[in-house]
Order: sequence, then C-alpha cells, then structure tokens
Amino acid sequence: MEKIRVCFVCLGNICRSPTAEAVFLDLIEKEGLSDRFVVDSAGTGSWHVGERAHRDTRAEAKRRGIEVKSIARQFIGEDFARFDYVLAMDRSNHANLLRIAPEDQENKLHLFRTFDPDSEVGAEVPDPYYEGGFPKVYDICEAAARGFLNHVKSAHGF
Repeated sequence: MEKIRVCFVCLGNICRSPTAEAVFLDLIEKEGLSDRFVVDSAGTGSWHVGERAHRDTRAEAKRRGIEVKSIARQFIGEDFARFDYVLAMDRSNHANLLRIAPEDQENKLHLFRTFDPDSEVGAEVPDPYYEGGFPKVYDICEAAARGFLNHVKSAHGF
C-alpha cells in the first residue's frame, strides 16, 4: 500500500506547522490510520532550522494530551517530489511555496484551512504571536486536520 505523504508548512516551522503536524498525527493514530501516512512539517524560512517547536506550542499541545516532536527544517523545492500534499498555513507561505514549486506539482499545494468546511474561503492559520495565541491556533489546526482527513479518505477511497 502506497503511503500518503503530507507536509505542513509555515514560516519558521516552530509554531503553526508543528502544531498541525502533531494534531494530524494524533488524529490518524486515533483513527487507526497511522500506517497509511508519512507526515512532516517545514518552514519557508531557515531561521529556526534544528530547533524544537516553540515552548508555548509544545505546552498547548501537552495541555491537550499530545506531544509535539518535530524539529524545524526548511522546505526546499525538491520536497514537492516527496509529498502528495503540501499544506501552507497562510497566503504568504503559499506564495513562497508556489515560487519554488515545479509547474507539474503545483496541484499538491493547498492552504490548510481550505479543508475546514467552517472556515471562510482563503482563511489562514494565524501566527500565534500576533493573532490570537496558541490555543486558538491549536483549535484551528484541529478543525482543518479533521476536514483534511475527511478529504483524503474520500479522495483515496478509505
């Protein structure tokens, strides 16, 4: 069985994308689907490469019973060949990713909140520092992760 490969992407890979990654990993584990996926996260910037997720990101996840294990890395153009879905947290990161995407792989790139049926068209996952804090970002990632999983199950027939 071919695994579905997913990468969540934000700017620095220490807040939003590690949250989305951890939430999605927890969701697929609870649904017994972990063996069907490869899940990762990355940042469009390189400032935090090698660092653990932000302490408030880890604390919010721990408060909700999950662990954020990711180590920050930078997304590179070659990653498009490695992943089936590249999920950007906001329009700025989406634009940056689109610039490095091979033309034949642009269809892999989506705004993450596109999969949340209750979000507005073009909605973004806000940066927790400036727009709502870590609990709000966690809630948003949870809703989008559920919607994304439903999309994948439908699109891939399971």
